[in-house]
Order: sequence, then C-alpha cells, then structure tokens
Amino acid sequence: MPLSALSLALAAAFLHAFWNLLLARARDPECATAIALLAAVIAFAPVTALTWQLDNRVWPFLAVTSVLQLVYFALLGTAYRIAELSFVYPVARGLAPVVVLLAGVAIGQATSAAQIAGVCLVAAGVLLVRGLHRPSRSSGLLFALGIAACIASYTLIDKHGIRYAAPITYLELSMLPAAAVYAGTVLAVRGRERMRMEVGLPAIAAGLASFGAYALVLAALERASAASVAAVRETSVVIATALAARVLHERVGRMRLAGAGLVACGIALLAY
Repeated sequence: MPLSALSLALAAAFLHAFWNLLLARARDPECATAIALLAAVIAFAPVTALTWQLDNRVWPFLAVTSVLQLVYFALLGTAYRIAELSFVYPVARGLAPVVVLLAGVAIGQATSAAQIAGVCLVAAGVLLVRGLHRPSRSSGLLFALGIAACIASYTLIDKHGIRYAAPITYLELSMLPAAAVYAGTVLAVRGRERMRMEVGLPAIAAGLASFGAYALVLAALERASAASVAAVRETSVVIATALAARVLHERVGRMRLAGAGLVACGIALLAY
C-alpha cells in the first residue's frame, strides 16, 4: 500500500471517529444526522463547483452509491438511538473490510497473503476492542451488521466510480440525493421542532467532518486497493474507543488494548 494512500486513509479514520462521536452524543441522533448531511452538501457545493470534473460514465455508479449512502445513514442514525457507540461502531467498521476482501476474492481480484493477514488482524482487533463477551441488544447488532454491509458495498462501487469524476465532485453528487431524502423523511417523522433543536455547531461539525473523511477515502481509493483502504480506515475504532472513554466515560480494559495492538499490526502488514 503506497504511503500516500496510507496517510489519506488514516486521516479519514480520525475524522470518521470524530463525527460519529458527535452524532452519538446528540439528544436525537436521527435529527442530528439529517442536519449534518444538509450542512455537508451545502458547505461543499462551492468547492464542488470549483473542482468540477465529471465523465458521463459515472452516473450508474452515482445512482447505486447514493442509495447505499441513504440506507447507511438511515441505519446509522437509528442505531445510535437504540445502542451505544462503543458497540455499534466497532462491529460495523470491523466487519466491513472482511466483506470487501471476500467480495474481491469472489470476483477474482488478486489478493496477497500479507493483505489477507492484515485484514484478518484488523477485523480481529476491532472485535476485541468491542469486547467478545459484552452483552448487547439483538436489534443493535442487526443494525450494525446492516451498516457493515452498506460500507462494504459502497466501498466496492466507489472504487470503480471514482475513475470517472474528481473525488469532491463524486462525493457531492452521491450525497446530495441521500441528504435530501433522509432529511425530508426525518422532518416528516420527527417534526420541525425536534429538527430545530439539533441545529448547532456539533451537528454542523459532524457533517463537515463526514464529508471530509470520505473525500480522503475516495482519494485513497485512487491510489490503493479497496480492501487495503477499507482495512486501514478501521483504525477509527481505536480512536473512537479512546474518545468514548474520554468523552463518554466508557471503560476501556485490557481486551480493548489488545485489540488496538492487533489493529496496529494489521496496518503494518498492509503498509508493508
């Protein structure tokens, strides 16, 4: 994995952990998610106009990834309402690279032994960070599994779609329909007053960070394989765990520390 791609993916991991923490802390995560999405597409519209680059062959990829993004944010907002960040985030982010790798193998993509070992170590590490024997609600687990499937799916789609558009252009066009549909649905279900209560710096910052994080991911996908990028991004579970301990006062024991070590080993293999 090139150093440039590794750096981009790690930066994306920091931003990703940060905006998920902001949404998980919100009084109404679904309304906060809607505000964050709207803030992101509005803020980055001028940047998109200045960096516009598009090939007409991108439209089928944009159509599919927009639907996947919509489902992803719908599942995420609900998951943070019914389950803890320290449960949803590691399960969803940890299983995604495994799904990506298996999909790549299924379609005949070349995969090295080091890459397989790295992805497996990262996946095992994030599960340890979560805690193997921690009790959880089955509904939270189902939402986390659905989120993982969405992450893996749009990562594979975007790996090919990004060839036909600049990263910012691609992301803005993929997020715009998802943001409009999700915000409109939440507004209809939750009401204007509850939406207004979540308008503030945390939700806006979450939106800007989410957009910036995935822009970095798209740039990384131009330089490395989808499995490698997806796996390196999973360092965000270690960052999110540290933030959860510091901000949400969650307990972080030896098993989670061991999991963080496995994640670091996995990244070393991927970078090598």
